[in-house]
Amino acid sequence: MQKGIRLNDGHVTYLGLLAKKDGTRRGSLSKKSSDNTKWHTKWFALLQNMLFYFESESSSRPSGLYLLEGCVCDRSPSPKPSLSAKECLEKQYYFTVSFNHENQKALELRTEDVKDCDEWVAAISHASYRNLANEHETLMQKYLHLLQIVETEKTVAKQLRQQIEDGEIEIERLKSEIAAKLKDNEKIQSSPTTAPSDDDSEIKKIKKVQSFLRGWMCRRKWKTIIQDYIRSPHAESMRKRNQVVFSMLEAEAEYVQQLHILVNNFLRPLRMAASSKKPPITHDDVSSIFLNSETIMFLHQIFYQGLKARIASWPTLVLADLFDILLPMLNIYQEFVRNHQYSLQILAHCKQNRDFDKLLKQYEAKPDCEERTLETFLTYPMFQIPRYILTLHELLAHTPHEHVERNSLDYAKSKLEELSRIMHDEVSETENIRKNLAIERMIVEGCEILLDTSQTFVRQGSLIQVPMSEKGKITRGRLGSLSLKKEGEKQCFLFSKHLIICTRGSGGKLHLTKNGVVSLIDCTLIEEPEGTDDESKSDKSGQDMEHLDFKIVVEPKDSQSFTIILVASSRQEKSAWTSDISQCIDNIRCNGLMMNAFEENSKVTVPQMIKSDASLYCDDVDIRFSKMMNSCKVLQIRYASVERLLERLTDLRFLSIDFLNTFLHSYRVFTSADVVLDKLITIYKKPISAIPARSLELFFASSQNNKLLYGEPPKSPRASRKFSSPPPLAITKTSSPNRRRKLSLNIPIITGGKALDLAALSCSSNGYASMYSTMSPFSKTTLDINKLYVSSPITSKIPDEGEGKTDKADEVSLSKQDISVREESDNDQIQSDEAEAEVSPTKSPTTPKNVKCKNSSEFSLFSYNNGMVMSSCRELDNNRSALSAASAFAIATAGANEGTPTKEKYRRMSLASTGFPTDQRNGDKEFVIRRAATNRVLNVLRHWVSKHSQDFETNTELKMKVISFLEEVMHDPELLTQERKAAANIIRTLTQEDPGDNQICLEEVLQMAEGGKSEPYENQSALEIAEQLTLLDHLVFKVIPYEEFFGQGWMKNDKNEKTPYIMKTTKHFNDISNLIATEILRSEDVTVRVAVIEKWVAVADICRCLHNYNAVLEITSSLNRSSIFRLKKTWLKVSKQTKTVIDKLQKLVSSEGRFKNLREALKNCDPPCVPYLGMYLTDLAFIEEGTPNYTEDNLVNFSKMRMISHIIREIRQFQQTAYKIDYQPKAALYLLDGSSVMDEEGLYEASLRIEPKVPN
Repeated sequence: MQKGIRLNDGHVTYLGLLAKKDGTRRGSLSKKSSDNTKWHTKWFALLQNMLFYFESESSSRPSGLYLLEGCVCDRSPSPKPSLSAKECLEKQYYFTVSFNHENQKALELRTEDVKDCDEWVAAISHASYRNLANEHETLMQKYLHLLQIVETEKTVAKQLRQQIEDGEIEIERLKSEIAAKLKDNEKIQSSPTTAPSDDDSEIKKIKKVQSFLRGWMCRRKWKTIIQDYIRSPHAESMRKRNQVVFSMLEAEAEYVQQLHILVNNFLRPLRMAASSKKPPITHDDVSSIFLNSETIMFLHQIFYQGLKARIASWPTLVLADLFDILLPMLNIYQEFVRNHQYSLQILAHCKQNRDFDKLLKQYEAKPDCEERTLETFLTYPMFQIPRYILTLHELLAHTPHEHVERNSLDYAKSKLEELSRIMHDEVSETENIRKNLAIERMIVEGCEILLDTSQTFVRQGSLIQVPMSEKGKITRGRLGSLSLKKEGEKQCFLFSKHLIICTRGSGGKLHLTKNGVVSLIDCTLIEEPEGTDDESKSDKSGQDMEHLDFKIVVEPKDSQSFTIILVASSRQEKSAWTSDISQCIDNIRCNGLMMNAFEENSKVTVPQMIKSDASLYCDDVDIRFSKMMNSCKVLQIRYASVERLLERLTDLRFLSIDFLNTFLHSYRVFTSADVVLDKLITIYKKPISAIPARSLELFFASSQNNKLLYGEPPKSPRASRKFSSPPPLAITKTSSPNRRRKLSLNIPIITGGKALDLAALSCSSNGYASMYSTMSPFSKTTLDINKLYVSSPITSKIPDEGEGKTDKADEVSLSKQDISVREESDNDQIQSDEAEAEVSPTKSPTTPKNVKCKNSSEFSLFSYNNGMVMSSCRELDNNRSALSAASAFAIATAGANEGTPTKEKYRRMSLASTGFPTDQRNGDKEFVIRRAATNRVLNVLRHWVSKHSQDFETNTELKMKVISFLEEVMHDPELLTQERKAAANIIRTLTQEDPGDNQICLEEVLQMAEGGKSEPYENQSALEIAEQLTLLDHLVFKVIPYEEFFGQGWMKNDKNEKTPYIMKTTKHFNDISNLIATEILRSEDVTVRVAVIEKWVAVADICRCLHNYNAVLEITSSLNRSSIFRLKKTWLKVSKQTKTVIDKLQKLVSSEGRFKNLREALKNCDPPCVPYLGMYLTDLAFIEEGTPNYTEDNLVNFSKMRMISHIIREIRQFQQTAYKIDYQPKAALYLLDGSSVMDEEGLYEASLRIEPKVPN
């Protein structure tokens, strides 16, 4: 029998305890028994290459030991379990330890965690002494190799030290030799010199000449090197880079000053005011208005000091670390940006408090503010990030790719662009609030309605208001009088709810006229007023103003009605004004009709059909909305696909005037005119496609048991039976109270693009007693929404037929004294109405005032009282008649309310009644959609043609396509008369020239200049030059098409092809500036030069009076040229008075604060005017930089388009108003003659010739 191996049991126990305490791996494992039947859980501990196991974790003595040297540890698959143990074994993980001995059985272990299993396998696999020995051997070899390297390096270092010591000895030796040589030289120089010989003197002269030649050649070489570098692209880039940095320093100093004024002049005083006993504002409101303003000021003060420190170390400019300071603080800006809209809304709300408004005006009157308002200072931080982006763009453009700051500046630019996109959206959404507040500040008397943040600014301009005579009449001949043009000129501001009419006072301030605040909901617009025969014969002097006037009839609910007559300067301007006013009236009236029946306030609500359409409020993959509402009380679009924008344009439920104007300005960026026109043609031919699929189910929803879309069905079965046949409406003088009842007519009508909820209409019960009595088609009736006449709310049983006949007898006996009649002027319509009407009394009674509606819940589009149907929307040519619901739809959407209440049309009045079959009601709704689609197409085309005639003048194919389509529309037999008339008006606008603008065009002026000879400057007067310069500047400015303002084409390489007219404007500016400088430098006599300067300054001052700020900048920039500015002797003789005028003009057109003084002057002046185009191009560059036209999802950035559209709107305001200046060839040819004008280099050479540089 073989004896077992004896071990030192005590030492093994010690090692087992050491493994249990400090082992490499410890834990519970299941060990398979020797008979391969059972698993026992043991506590295992691994120490080096020994694996101990214990009965439990608390055991003090190991139960066994496995020596792992030379073993192999691997994962093993799980054994196939029985059905009962399958679930349990799924959580077991097995591994085996195999020994090299053949008869040695492998150790089988398992764990419950796969991670634990893998860690055990890895630990056991590395537990080998042989592996440690091999690693130790490898390390020892590396150690010996490193020792050899160290010894070698020590030897080399010793040799180098020896060489250094030898070198020091050699240096000391050479120093001693040099010292000895110097001593010898001193001795030689101190000894008396002998008289030089002639040969020595000659040699010295030769050496001196050689020295001069060497110096001259060196200087020439260095000069060539320096000049080559100065003219090199690198030097040019560095110069421009330095210029950008210096400009950035000036802009940052200005911005810090603005923030300082915001905090010290507004924030801190308002905090103190909020702590007073009677605070005009609360601390919460102060915090909301000025959120993070003080922190932003501190941040930029630090940034500014750092920038100054960088400038102090010039020419070494390192800026990237400065932006590293700024970038982590952008979250402060983000909070300010997100709060900006709320801040301006709180400010507008607080200004309704008179005490706060008075206090705020005191703060704004401080000299530091320079007449700038608080909202202006609150907007400055919104423009700072785009300014940084522009600066970084310029820096990167002039920074070489291998520059150390390139990557840092790129990173800073990308981070700032992310914030800039958010800022552009916020600025776009709050621009309307700031515009309203700015106009309100200009009005001396104040205008509280402009503090309503939901009001949208549409347009402004100068119109002539014609005074009314005592009898309310006007002689058309007065329209052309010069005195009327001067006295009656008014500044008009159109908003989505109101029209503001003001006069311009001193200092550019505005004063409200009498009845100057006109609520559009009370208005009826008459675009073609008709004069009487006597008036037309009385005076012919107004013929030049023919068809330029339009009338607004205002019928306030709490005062007497009045009429406003306004005259435009051209047909195009009149068309733009009337189309915008009519669209605003349609929007506000239809919104007003959408009020809920029991809503107490006057806020406009959205109809159920729009409320239930989630696509108008919820973001989707192809559309994103902002927080602001448009004029139709629907969320504004922020981003959208082209398809969704076209869908919004043709959505028959509503049409926002601000969306329409923005779309027509910017559609060329993301689509083409042909696509837009094809969409309109498709809507006309397939009207059902104009309603989004999401709303079709709502529109055609019908149920016998549930509520209809537009209200509840009549609850009385008898009422339903009573209306099973269409009830004609009868005219009665009065109605007995005991025979009146209330009736709900549910009429689905879309007015002005709106779906209306017409409920609880009051109707006289005797209205359907007379079967064939209708209102006369010759009568005209207007209805103000706030003045609807309704019958008494007293209800009673429905009268029988006999009672109806009795009432009919009363109708015939109406007296003429109780009847008011206005005859129509459209004979064609009279004949068609006569043919359709079966019985038509020629008079319509007025409704007694004692039955006026007093509750907003009774407002409706139609009021049925005494058998009359009265329309609340005006028609294009002021024709008004009794209407059915179907005809009324056309009135509301296109402004037309002609139509005859035939039986078919009366049938449509009760199409929502449950007494009719579903297919009949749906057929009527389809008729409504057809009329809506036709009127929407004509409405959009009218705005397009009247406001954007350039689109059709430059694209003949588009023009002919529109004319062909409109002619096809006019031949539609189902077309209403007013729709046909609207189509004819559009064709006439396209084909006729506007006679209102008889001004000479730029091409004619240039043709005259080619063949003529100009007179010298001395023969021109300052007034003639100023007037002709103003005329030329405006002619160049007015022909710039609005599409050139998109895309920054003027900054691209192919700018002459993309923006030819903007480049012509720039060239004209530079040519005039060069002409002025040439004229000054032409004379050698200083007195003549002084006279020329003073004359041009006088020209600039006259141009300022003519509101030609472009010419002011042309002249002042010419005087500030280096070639003119350096003429010190000349400027010394310029009079003090002239210098004062120059300073005033330079301050006016200074670029400081984004041209703040020039903007203020433009705001306070009336057109005609020529602004400086570069100011608007800078604004557009701010918007374009860092804000792409499309998002990453390929959606159109419509917020950006809206901002650009608002800038274009201001530009076009100045483009459309022409100067009444006669063309004078003498002065004009002089200004256009460039034959003797010098370029920049020639000007500087002439300046040096007149006054050479003084040597230092």
